[in-house]
Amino acid sequence: MSAQDIVARFVDALAQRDVDGAMSSVAGDVRVSIAPLHVQGTGSAALRTVLDDLVTAFPDLLLTVQRTIATGDVVTVQLKVEGTQAAPYAGAINQEKHLDLDQAWRFTVDGDAVVAIDAYWCQQQLYRRLAVKRLDQLAIA
Repeated sequence: MSAQDIVARFVDALAQRDVDGAMSSVAGDVRVSIAPLHVQGTGSAALRTVLDDLVTAFPDLLLTVQRTIATGDVVTVQLKVEGTQAAPYAGAINQEKHLDLDQAWRFTVDGDAVVAIDAYWCQQQLYRRLAVKRLDQLAIA
């Protein structure tokens, strides 16, 4: 199975809101860097939390892959994340606002598993879409 196939399996599962399915493509010691959420570390637990939070906050989650770029064992996926907020997310209280946000996720694959994930998006745009008026009032735990 190619690196692109493994990443497609991850993204397809996430698009179906199947966190377990997405995690089945990931190594247990995956390196995770999601700068907008200040998530940085090693191990699948951090990634599972990020994915669980996403599918919980946006029960009508829609992921649209806009472009995939594969170079050897590194695959970058540009996608749009859409949904209506139904629970707190990234410190923003639920105001039932619609989110549409362009993101880029870079996956590094070794063998048959994703061993590193780096995800990027504009956190200010996310907050604007979720109607956060003052960043100093975010409920970040």
